[in-house]
Amino acid sequence: MNDKRPASYNTQQRKLILDYMAVLGDNHVTAGQIARHFEHEDAAIGQTTIYRHLEKLVNDGRIRKYFLNEGDSACYQYIDNKDCQGHFHLKCEKCGKLIHLDCDLLNEIQEHVLNKHNFQINMLKMVFYGKCKECFSGD
Repeated sequence: MNDKRPASYNTQQRKLILDYMAVLGDNHVTAGQIARHFEHEDAAIGQTTIYRHLEKLVNDGRIRKYFLNEGDSACYQYIDNKDCQGHFHLKCEKCGKLIHLDCDLLNEIQEHVLNKHNFQINMLKMVFYGKCKECFSGD
């Protein structure tokens, strides 16, 4: 008996994951949180499949992967086809908000590092950590 699933099976799972990430907007989630969401929805998507599709979506530039703290699980965020290679990011350590930062001064720093130090910064991984306005104004 041949138990091969149709090729669209993985495509449908990928679409479900991407659609869920899009609904979350700028919020971030772990693979475990995504798995729990689909368990709650009675969708048959295993955690291994979720990890596989998340990595493909990261490689395709559809979602971002980052770590809030050393040793924590990776977080994923939908980037809505934004050009996340062309700007820096600010990550609030308190609420988790990710802010896309287009700043001429930082762009000059990137050019300086490239021209003077022969080092190209990976903008996909360039994140400054701190507290957003809402979180530090409440301290």
